[in-house]
Amino acid sequence: MKSENLDLSTAVKIYLLPSLFTASNLFFGFLAIIRCMQARYCSASEAVSTARYTQAVWFIFLSGICDTLDGRVARMGGKESLFGKEFDSIADAVSFGVAPALMVFLMILSPTEQLPFFRQVGWIFGFLYLLCAAVRLARFNVITHPLLPKARQEKNSHDFLGLPVPAAAGVIISLVLVVNEYDLKKWALLFPPLMALIAWLMVSNICYPSFKKIDWDTETRWKTFLAIASGLALIALLHEISLAVIFLGYVFFGMFRHFIEKRTTTGEKCQR
Repeated sequence: MKSENLDLSTAVKIYLLPSLFTASNLFFGFLAIIRCMQARYCSASEAVSTARYTQAVWFIFLSGICDTLDGRVARMGGKESLFGKEFDSIADAVSFGVAPALMVFLMILSPTEQLPFFRQVGWIFGFLYLLCAAVRLARFNVITHPLLPKARQEKNSHDFLGLPVPAAAGVIISLVLVVNEYDLKKWALLFPPLMALIAWLMVSNICYPSFKKIDWDTETRWKTFLAIASGLALIALLHEISLAVIFLGYVFFGMFRHFIEKRTTTGEKCQR
């Protein structure tokens, strides 16, 4: 009984530094939502509206940085807890679920005056994305729960089961950034099917690489090092386009690897 009480008290502990990063994730997601609403309803000109959507994009990127840091800080200090995992999922649902869905609806789908059909059904695509993001986060918490014997055996998996929600949001907002920067509003028709595809990938059984184990001591092959260095150079040279290329590359890499492994061998299934 004492052991069970000790485990429970440890699980509900709130560790300050990781929780502050999680709270910052939630804060920047909230700011992104505010900017999206201001861009749609409080902007006097197209330029101001575009600038506010761009600010919302960068707020979501800041949420992603905080989301990366909270888990790393918790693992480095041995301060992981069930409370931290649940808090992180709630923050992710806002920053990478509600904020991108609202952004696409307000910026791309809702204002499409020439295509009234998308004005009527645009909210469906946004809700589908949000629903699958919430299901993806809930599934992750269930299959990695420490009280499940199966979760203990598969704790060291290096892959995610389904497209991670932050990566899904990264695809959306990086493309919004490109649309804003190069005034490509005419390509708005590509967003609804893209959001449907991303929603399906989040709840699919396709494995995606996890980079949680990478740190300063991680060893790598020279080909991997060159690929990472090339990606950083691409970001420095192409800016907005490079971010979209990297996120889309991550999405289609997982799909390509899944179908290749399915044709050749059953392989080891990811469980996270």
